[in-house]
Amino acid sequence: MQRSRVKELYYITPIENLPSIVKVGILSHTASKKLRCKSIADPEIQKRREKQVPGTEKELHDYANLYFNPRNPMMFKRKDLHQEICVLRVNSSVLDLPGVIVTDGNASSGYAGFYESPGGLRHLDGDLIYATDWTDDNQFEAWRRKRCICAEVLVPDPVAVGFIDGIYVSCSASLDKVKQLLRDHPLCENLSINADLFFK
Repeated sequence: MQRSRVKELYYITPIENLPSIVKVGILSHTASKKLRCKSIADPEIQKRREKQVPGTEKELHDYANLYFNPRNPMMFKRKDLHQEICVLRVNSSVLDLPGVIVTDGNASSGYAGFYESPGGLRHLDGDLIYATDWTDDNQFEAWRRKRCICAEVLVPDPVAVGFIDGIYVSCSASLDKVKQLLRDHPLCENLSINADLFFK
């Protein structure tokens, strides 16, 4: 995948976590647990993420995980919670930070490849990652597509607030909720509704 194809990165989170995020940034699973942040993660998936990242001494839980494409199976699974969640728009310059790793699919999958960023982008299939769906008549191909569309950017936490460029929500109710929580924070200037991201 060409670097120029990555316009921005994304972080899916409950709206109620925003006041904490604008103070301390986007944290890893390990760090956010200490702050008792709300999670929408699947416990079974989180169990699978208790593994070491190849070539490092860190586990997946020690990284903040961003997506190239937030309109993915995780979002689909949480679409009924769309009023409670938002998508943070993260500047793609995060790819140039020290220690950042990109994966060619869901990092919890046993088939995932892990590569140093930004050079590792060449190992990723942009057509699969930015696909609008992951279905296929062949079940094995469908599984592969589902894995690839969840490709991740793993950042040694935290992702500083300065890298967050904006916020997407699914509806006007969520928009109002974010405005109430963040009040006059600059991010409210780049707050917008993108219902399609939330399968709405």
